[in-house]
Amino acid sequence: MLYCEKQAQTILIADDEPANISLLNEVLKADYRIMVAKDGRKALLAAQSIPSPDLILLDIVMPELDGYEVLKRLKAGEETRNIPVIFVTSKGKDEDETKGLEMGAVDYIHKPFNPTVVKARVRAHLELKQNRDFLEWMLKEKTEELKKMEEEYAYLFLRK
Repeated sequence: MLYCEKQAQTILIADDEPANISLLNEVLKADYRIMVAKDGRKALLAAQSIPSPDLILLDIVMPELDGYEVLKRLKAGEETRNIPVIFVTSKGKDEDETKGLEMGAVDYIHKPFNPTVVKARVRAHLELKQNRDFLEWMLKEKTEELKKMEEEYAYLFLRK
């Protein structure tokens, strides 16, 4: 089995403000496939889709489920817990940022945001995820090879 990286990485933008979605989409669409969710429930459904997003840009202040609750549920899900989440929000207090990072967000970007900063942080976190995914794949492959070798050795040893 060969490891293949995805051609176009996918970013889920979850925000209830159309202007924010539009701006983030404009900044990222040239380099990434974009998914959009306009509330927390739709964000959770999109995160569970196949293929799942490679990274989520998540607003905190949204109706029904806020970003903190969405992140909590993502981290609790088997298929979604390893998707990196970057909060992109107007909540600028230190305690808001601390809470988000302690809950498992990988980064925190304040609105209004600098498009260059958004692109750089997205690229950095996608590279980290890609490297982690590759290492996990490599570990799985090597573990399978060792199991086969162990089975072959046991078969030869028991035959004698």
